[in-house]
Amino acid sequence: MSPLHRRMTALVSEAGYRSDEPLVAGIRRRGAPPVHLAQGLTSTGEPMTAATLVYAASLSKQMTAACAALLVRRGVLDMESPLSHRLPELPAWAGAVRLRHLVHHTAALPADSAVDALLARDADRTTPGVIQALTRFPALAGRPGTEYVYSNAGYLCLAAAVERAADMPLPGFAQRHLFAPLAMADTRYWPGPEPMPPGAAPLARPRPAPLSLGDGGVWTTLGDLLRWGQALNADELGVSALMQTPGRLDDGTPIDYAWGIGVRSHAGHRVYRHGGGWTGLRALHARVPDLDLSVAVIATDDHTERRVPLLDGLLDVARDAASHSGGLRRRTDEPHVRKQGERPWKP
Repeated sequence: MSPLHRRMTALVSEAGYRSDEPLVAGIRRRGAPPVHLAQGLTSTGEPMTAATLVYAASLSKQMTAACAALLVRRGVLDMESPLSHRLPELPAWAGAVRLRHLVHHTAALPADSAVDALLARDADRTTPGVIQALTRFPALAGRPGTEYVYSNAGYLCLAAAVERAADMPLPGFAQRHLFAPLAMADTRYWPGPEPMPPGAAPLARPRPAPLSLGDGGVWTTLGDLLRWGQALNADELGVSALMQTPGRLDDGTPIDYAWGIGVRSHAGHRVYRHGGGWTGLRALHARVPDLDLSVAVIATDDHTERRVPLLDGLLDVARDAASHSGGLRRRTDEPHVRKQGERPWKP
């Protein structure tokens, strides 16, 4: 066992996780092999590993945002356009909501609890179901662009707008333009009808994962999550500069949420991080571009916030390891520049 792996094991214990609780954690640094820690069994009795397929919950939002950013880069999607342009079935209030409001959670959409209350009891939470529920609201909860209020419905609407702009379903679009190019072979959006993809680790009963896409919907592995962070750090998709741009309210007030990721700092470095949670699931992913770090934690029988101090500790040990290996070089994230002869967008 390497010193880094021993330190990770100690951090898991210090965060309050027993050795039999199902959890995977990992660190990936450019120029070094990823380091994984796995413990416990899934609900089906299989050992948790870096290859265990799990629900990503709200970690999906940054992947949804990346799909939107790709369309923006290609001139197919205008973030200043109204939501009504892509979802005309919504009430008149959709004309006041810009797509950028959805990205940064400033759209003033009805509260998630109010939307969920309109869904049929015991029915799966699906994209069509949520959009149908939104049509029953005669007005917004406020004026778009004036306040940050985290909204799952907003990212579901963003995903629907991406699908209509690309003229193809989100799972196929993401597979073609995100997951396949980045060699994330185990990652996919899952719209059902089964509650989970084949071979995935089930979530705690009686609540399977939602089948809505955009706000969630992604199933992935620890290994693929670390690869995702590395790819964004290196700007392999050509959209990292855009995705890392923090949002603003319409009056110019900055907020600490970019494109599907929170903007934070840790030990003097800019950190992009986001959590994901559902009944019996806690996940957290962070990356530090100027240190080329990608860190993730997934616990599949957890209802607590122990993941937060654990991930902070992992960032510390990863930073120290990078320092000792001479990896503390800084990079500049360059915006994508279309190469001469690059063909226009085709889905």
